[in-house]
Amino acid sequence: MRRLPPLRALEAFVRIVRLGSARAAATELGLSPSALSRRVTNLEEFVGKKLFSRSQQSMKLTDEGRTFYDAVAPHLEALAVAVEGQSENLSLLRLRLGVLPLFGTQRLFPRLPDLRKLHPRLHIDIDTGSHLMGRVGDTLDAAILLTTDPDPGYHAVQLDQNRVHAICGRVLADEIGFQPSQEVLEKQTFLVHSDLPLSFDAWKKARGFQNLQPAAVDHYDSGQLILEAAAQGLGIAVMHDDHLKRANDPRLAKIFDGSVPSPYSYWFVCRPIALEQRPVRMFHDWMVDAGL
Repeated sequence: MRRLPPLRALEAFVRIVRLGSARAAATELGLSPSALSRRVTNLEEFVGKKLFSRSQQSMKLTDEGRTFYDAVAPHLEALAVAVEGQSENLSLLRLRLGVLPLFGTQRLFPRLPDLRKLHPRLHIDIDTGSHLMGRVGDTLDAAILLTTDPDPGYHAVQLDQNRVHAICGRVLADEIGFQPSQEVLEKQTFLVHSDLPLSFDAWKKARGFQNLQPAAVDHYDSGQLILEAAAQGLGIAVMHDDHLKRANDPRLAKIFDGSVPSPYSYWFVCRPIALEQRPVRMFHDWMVDAGL
């Protein structure tokens, strides 16, 4: 039988690549930075290749490291699935996941069949209620939410870097034009998510409308309802570009060219200790690998 590589070293290597940070990988594995580095060094000695370049406590994947990861990662996943399939514990694995409705319908649900094929015993209870962050570690195992900066007490993975658009129905867009003046905008109603007020402030500042006082600002607690309200001509929605692209609604149109950096991003959050639970770990690793 061929000599097997050091599996803990392989795990450390894959964690660094998937998380994009040696520090994050060390935290996940409960290792000191030096212990993590020793594991990677052991793997490099085993394969006879330099997998990372190191400088000022940072580790950057080399070309050989990328080739090695692309070759090995699928087999590690297959090994994990095979072991799971042979487990004597055939009970269901259940994850209590908090998700914003728009993210769920646009990004999560279309990918869940892939997760089910990979982990058929993993089942997810979806919670779209309010105050998701405060319930993680209590009624929720983990959550995917929009926030500016997660509490450092949580394990957090940033899923994107959002940008903000002004979106409205096509009829209204034709009426006010692609680049309406502040005078025109002040006659309009703006639609803003109750939990994302800084998006409107960021958009006004970037467009040079700091003093904009619209006719009204209507607040919604659902991104999906904001898009529908905009499509029905009820106002101008200040929304993330990801929402517009994935909605693919022919009734909607952007006004103004380009986009504005958003103060908010989607994050996956859980308590660090929750990563020791198989359902949380399975979902976390699939999410990172799939680029959800």
